[in-house]
Amino acid sequence: MKPNTMKLIKTQVSSLLVATLLLGACGKGGDAQKENIEGDKSANAATTITIKGSDTVLPLAQQEAEKFMAKHSGASITVVGGGTGVGLSALQEGTTDIAMASRGLKTEEKLKLKGAKKNVTEVLIAYDALSVVVHPSNKVNQLTREQLEGIFTGKITNWQEVGGANVKIVAYSRETSSGTYEFFKEHVMDKKNYANGILMMPATGSIVQSVSQTAGAIGYIGLAYETKDVKSLAVSYDQGKTFVAPSVEAAKDKTYPISRPLFFFHDATAEAKVKPFVDYVLSEEGQQIVQETGYIPLSK
Repeated sequence: MKPNTMKLIKTQVSSLLVATLLLGACGKGGDAQKENIEGDKSANAATTITIKGSDTVLPLAQQEAEKFMAKHSGASITVVGGGTGVGLSALQEGTTDIAMASRGLKTEEKLKLKGAKKNVTEVLIAYDALSVVVHPSNKVNQLTREQLEGIFTGKITNWQEVGGANVKIVAYSRETSSGTYEFFKEHVMDKKNYANGILMMPATGSIVQSVSQTAGAIGYIGLAYETKDVKSLAVSYDQGKTFVAPSVEAAKDKTYPISRPLFFFHDATAEAKVKPFVDYVLSEEGQQIVQETGYIPLSK
């Protein structure tokens, strides 16, 4: 037999012997070691998560994903906006792992998800204050809920009617697929319909841009979207007795009236995949990111 052949056979025998010893170790009390090895593999395994939905939740989810990926090199998280309705439709169709939402599920959405055999888990991740914003040149600094209702239903059409200049009101709203659209309609407009002349925008960023460029404009945005290019108004829910400006602190102590919960929704079949990220968002570090990004963390 040739020397090289003999060397190869010895190597193969040695490999078999090592494998046998390892199996024996597992069988004779090596189970804990095996579990540790598998646990390490699981922790380092590449994880790809898709998140879609609410534009309100978008900046927060992006920040959380960025920090999570920095801590877990094998993780890849894609975050896309478009509105709460878009995210929930994607969840129903199986094209996203997590749906971001700025409102709870509607009855018809629950039925559709059930029909698609989706066993959905709801996770409360933070709270948000909704800011009513106008152009910085606008002299109006505060409005009552009733005045906001009048503006967005079309009954009030000139800023002069609410103590401002003789300028036509140009109202901007999110489009119907947005959870913010639904929330504003229910909690600010007392479930009344938006006026036909309201300008529907596809994203919150579009409202910020449009209001900043239009002297008579008014719109509503998530607190985290506030910039120096728009002016936020104080709001009264007691018919003008008390006006409160939007802020994280005012939303925390519940003195600011227009605040709401923010959610992640995911199918039970994706639990193992999304749990590490969801747990991170709910952790002390994740909730610190909530505050730093301009949202209201969950009460501890």
